Amino acid sequence: MKSRIINIPKIVDKEGRGNLSVIEKDVLPYPVKRVYYLYDVPSGSSRGGHAHKEQLEFLIAVSGSFDVVLDDGNEKQKVTLNKPDKGLLIATNTWRELENFSSGSVCVVLSSGEFDETDYIRKYEDFIK
Repeated sequence: MKSRIINIPKIVDKEGRGNLSVIEKDVLPYPVKRVYYLYDVPSGSSRGGHAHKEQLEFLIAVSGSFDVVLDDGNEKQKVTLNKPDKGLLIATNTWRELENFSSGSVCVVLSSGEFDETDYIRKYEDFIK
């Protein structure tokens, strides 16, 4: 599986009261086991800096924007997330760095597994091996 953008179904309110997006059924290729979110990330800071052996993660910029730099060991790709109806599915064994957070940005992560330290690759040198 490759990392990719997934469109989240969006319901537009005909009375102009705002939009609603829903993640259910087969939007994601796995059942969600953990949800967490990043916020109040200081300007110039980065997050991530790891890969997962088994766990899949789906990142959504529910507010603001940020960049995700993906590295599969052969090539790097930068993806900007800035729409709450689009998310980035990150494949296993993909190094990720989150950077360039806008003021007030919130990143929600829907994970295929509960926290398990043994699933993390935290050193880039180990990842490249």
